[in-house]
Amino acid sequence: MAKRRYRRLEPDMRRQIMRLAAKGWSERRIVDELDSPSMGAVIHVVRPLGGLNRAEFGTSSSGFRLMLEERVEIRIGLEAGRSMRAIAGLLGRAPSTVCREVARSGGRGAYRPMTAEREAWRRARRPKSTKLRANPTLCRYVVADLERLWSPQQIARRLGDRFPGNREMRVSHETIYQSLYVQGRGELRKELARCLRTGRAARKPKGGITRRGKIPEMVMISERPAEAADRAVPGHWEGDLLMGAGNRSAIATLVERSTRYVLLGRLGRKRDPETVRRVLGELIQTLPQHLWRSLTWDQGREMYQHQRFSIDTGIPVYFCDPHSPWQRGSNENTNGLLRQYFPKGTSLSRHTQQHLDAVAVQLNGRPRQTLDWKTPAEKLDELLL
Repeated sequence: MAKRRYRRLEPDMRRQIMRLAAKGWSERRIVDELDSPSMGAVIHVVRPLGGLNRAEFGTSSSGFRLMLEERVEIRIGLEAGRSMRAIAGLLGRAPSTVCREVARSGGRGAYRPMTAEREAWRRARRPKSTKLRANPTLCRYVVADLERLWSPQQIARRLGDRFPGNREMRVSHETIYQSLYVQGRGELRKELARCLRTGRAARKPKGGITRRGKIPEMVMISERPAEAADRAVPGHWEGDLLMGAGNRSAIATLVERSTRYVLLGRLGRKRDPETVRRVLGELIQTLPQHLWRSLTWDQGREMYQHQRFSIDTGIPVYFCDPHSPWQRGSNENTNGLLRQYFPKGTSLSRHTQQHLDAVAVQLNGRPRQTLDWKTPAEKLDELLL
């Protein structure tokens, strides 16, 4: 009997029941308020929604997350046969937001707003449990390797060799860094951070995008990936200009952090942003794309077109803090070595690109103590094999 009456409910009545259920009203209160449907009819309307709204979920929103009332309106729109774009227009949301919401929660025929709301709150809960906390065996392996002074990148890579085919015994290097640096996680002992090559117990504060200085939209070195700091992953470069007499000529110098491989670019008497961007783009084409992950530069005006450079090449540019040359230590050291070939007080505009390439070959053929007496060229060849 209740089922037959449920089928005879007018669309407006069904919408009223849904909206009251979204506010947390009980079935009895809804029946008393509307004074028309039976208890069974209300239950039959509410059940496909995923149940009643529970008080702990609330109905407030920051403006970015969908509210429960909006999810109910999505359900009403789906029952009325409206398109995703039409529903989004009624809610004042982007069509993609509605499409993702429905697809994430079962599709058009199975969308339940109450269930979707509970799942959204579950996904938003913080802090989330990490893989190291959930897997004590994996955590023990990571701790043991950290105590052997292995970097997180080395640990993550070797776990794949130790446990091939076992996805439960895999963890990313970023998860290890987060477990060391983020206070309150507790997966790894704080003192283990001292086993890292940087020796820091915390990451440097992240200031996000800044507009300090004269270069727009600079992304500071504090935002650079952690893998670049420990030199475990190749492809992170440092760059600068080697200046000639009276700062009237220059050479662009690039040094890869893990191999110390050097590239030189002729600028002549031009070091404007357009010329620097063009020369750097030509240097990048001499090596495979997978060897270019980031570029770190000082706050010189020559990198004013860094955004266009990143768009053209796909390489993010990070800027050092003011008066902090040690943040590009490899490049500063290389520029010192280059003074053997290009002494201070001389003009650098007379050197051709062919000559610069020959100097780079000599420099890349020098054995380096930091590379276990291998040459930068040999280390690069290992990456290209």
